[in-house]
Amino acid sequence: MDNLQGGSADLSQYQGKAVLIVNVASKCGLTPQYTALEELQKQYADRGFTVLGVPCNQFMGQEPGTADEITKFCSATYGVTFPMTEKVDVNGEERHPLYANLVDMADAEGHTGDVRWNFEKFLVGRSGDVVARFSPQTTPDAPEVVAAIERELSTES
Repeated sequence: MDNLQGGSADLSQYQGKAVLIVNVASKCGLTPQYTALEELQKQYADRGFTVLGVPCNQFMGQEPGTADEITKFCSATYGVTFPMTEKVDVNGEERHPLYANLVDMADAEGHTGDVRWNFEKFLVGRSGDVVARFSPQTTPDAPEVVAAIERELSTES
């Protein structure tokens, strides 16, 4: 996997951290969630947490931009400072291996399998295991998301 601006996004750099992985899109009704994602990044980064944005254009073409366009939009519109990967597929035959390891986790409604829409969230704990999944409509600052992050940050890696 590469960074949005090129170069390798070595996922091993997140070992021992809690990571909220979110498939993002710039032209979605849920795009304002970037604000709350950035707030989580600022609030918890010094405690061993990061948001990892994963642009995806599989849902009605809502992330059509180039890497440069996505970077500029996220920075200028939402002040995004958290890391972003290259644009990938999260579903289907070309599903990125990262997502192949995430989608077996059930969310609160019991949904497993394919990502349903932009801004579906997966929390990977300090241990490297997927510990929670949240629907696209669950905002990043929802009590259940914050509680799951807090729980992971209180555990040892």
